[in-house]
Amino acid sequence: MRLYTFEVVEDEVLLGAEWRGGLIDLSAAHAMLLGSRGKVAAQPLSGYISDLLDLGPLGIQAAQDALLHVTQLPERERENLWYPFDAVEIWPPIPDPGKILCCGINYVERLEEDPSAARPACPYFYAKLPNTIIGPGEPIIVPRLTQQLDYGVHLAAVIGGQMRQVAEADALAGVAGYTILHDVSARDVQNPDNQYTLGRNFDTFAPIGPCIVTADEMHDPTNLRLRTILNGTVMQDTSTSDSIFSLARLLADLSRVMTLDPGDIVTTGTPAGAGQFRRPPVFMRPGDLVTLEIEGIGTLENRVVAEL
Repeated sequence: MRLYTFEVVEDEVLLGAEWRGGLIDLSAAHAMLLGSRGKVAAQPLSGYISDLLDLGPLGIQAAQDALLHVTQLPERERENLWYPFDAVEIWPPIPDPGKILCCGINYVERLEEDPSAARPACPYFYAKLPNTIIGPGEPIIVPRLTQQLDYGVHLAAVIGGQMRQVAEADALAGVAGYTILHDVSARDVQNPDNQYTLGRNFDTFAPIGPCIVTADEMHDPTNLRLRTILNGTVMQDTSTSDSIFSLARLLADLSRVMTLDPGDIVTTGTPAGAGQFRRPPVFMRPGDLVTLEIEGIGTLENRVVAEL
């Protein structure tokens, strides 16, 4: 499934699954399914993907059952459950993740473009905070404090079950699905004193979306094409096969330190081509349009605007 968080009426959050060029309201579909089974007192799915993930495999199964039920109905019976994309507003798939953990320096070509970087002996992580999250089409705001706003496409894994002390061989079983994360950074805030937390956590610095592709439909996350396109020019273009450390290794290492919970996000790093390493450097400016693409997931697009 391709899961979305969306709204039709302002402030009414709906859980959607993509079908025939639009979205099925899974909450309403699940309620209809329960009614057809005589379970009128049962609790239907909520509008938040994080609530769905809290249910574990049973939540994903409930969503799949609800989608299948609707697709088998006569068209007249599903007309109030399906919305075309141009009639909805797409939210970030998980608006309020508990943890957002990103891996740095995790692509071979990324290592080669930076003479000062040494090949890491183990994965390096930094955190982004929930205030950074925005969805597709929302503006990335350039803070007054930076003149070096950089881009970075990341494959993001969404945790589906609590993970603690997980073996590398078992780690991917804890992933519910995958999405795109744009790791925006203010290099001139980050670099002088290694201020990773400050330089990467301004408001709007983590667009995510447009959807979560469930793990059963993402057959090989180790070999996906990633691209960043800035104003029509391709800036990053590689494959996750260029990674130094696998996603399974990242999850295993993190789970030895902390418990990963449903809805947490772990990313695999950004490839070569980031703005600060180009000659001359290229940074995002107000008015720019930045588009991120990951094979099998889709496109995440945001406009850059100046801080008011």
